[in-house]
Amino acid sequence: MNHTATWDETAIWSGRQTLALGRVQLEAGETLPEVEVAYETFGRLNAAKDNAVLICHALTGDAHAGGPTEEPGWWQPLIGPGKALDPERWYIICSNVLGGCNGTTGPQSPDPAQDGRPYGSRFPLITIRDMVNVQRQLVDALCIGELALVLGGSMGGLQVIEWAVSYPERVRACIPMAASGQLSALAIAYNEAMRSAIESDPAFAGGDYYGTAGPVNGLALARKIGMITYRSFSLFQSRFGHETSAADAPLGHTKFQIETYLDHQGAKLVNRFDANSYLRLIRAMDLHDIGRGRGGVEAAIQRIQSDLLWVGIDSDRLYPAEEQRAWAERILAQGKRALYREIASEHGHDAFLLEFDQINDIIIDFVGRVEGNTDGR
Repeated sequence: MNHTATWDETAIWSGRQTLALGRVQLEAGETLPEVEVAYETFGRLNAAKDNAVLICHALTGDAHAGGPTEEPGWWQPLIGPGKALDPERWYIICSNVLGGCNGTTGPQSPDPAQDGRPYGSRFPLITIRDMVNVQRQLVDALCIGELALVLGGSMGGLQVIEWAVSYPERVRACIPMAASGQLSALAIAYNEAMRSAIESDPAFAGGDYYGTAGPVNGLALARKIGMITYRSFSLFQSRFGHETSAADAPLGHTKFQIETYLDHQGAKLVNRFDANSYLRLIRAMDLHDIGRGRGGVEAAIQRIQSDLLWVGIDSDRLYPAEEQRAWAERILAQGKRALYREIASEHGHDAFLLEFDQINDIIIDFVGRVEGNTDGR
């Protein structure tokens, strides 16, 4: 899909920027000696420096949430005049996460201790807190003391709630979507299946496959597994049903349309994402637990100072709506300012990337409540 600029995006869109942060200490104890973070911004920071919004991306996303290019950003319909993320009002920031493969230091990056060869298997364990720590250092470098809003879905939502707990004095409002405060056993199980798919590919070579084609079959299979969790039963059934790709094919050569769709999704990811990054990021998701090292989840919730809107999706199989509602109620029970809203969609977990009209209205309503000091209870 081509994107035609209908307003002066180029005047307020930064394009891709890279910032060198230097040495970064990781939660698990290791240190990365030279960290760079890739990011993009929309809008202008006002004189009071109180209009900054941070967008956190999902597993295979990147810093390109929007922009005047032929390939629209992944949240493009939410960014623009009159939209929830209006660059004429907000200074909008989105960075590629630590461990990613789109400009921020990750397994593909040169290892200073190995003559600049890619880290590969040597890239250390990272956590959602490490990602948030790098984002916080970026925010510091941009001379921003407090963020007006932090928001994102799925792995982005995990970062959002970690922001609220790790840096409570730095966040006025936050919106985690299709996320959790502690990854569920079901989500960890799916991640384990995807991890096994990649690591069992002989071309994975223990993670040191750079210079070769790499584990394309394993990564494609992992993506197929992921796509099954991201969509709903009703969507798959209505779109594909029991239809075959070629009605006249011999019985032994039957290929169902859903199989063709999954093949396509696997091939697409292989062309744009690194298997080692995929592994590091899903492990960071597994380890996500706002209560770790803080005396438990309830103690962590007590740290939150921001207004919070938790958004679930009624057809989400990966982060079921009842789990989302329970997290909002758990936070509310601790005396915090929390709301719960639910997206109605047949798209399943991926609705946070597709139901833009609903998301736009939900964000605008929440921001209005926060600014009007409306009691969210």
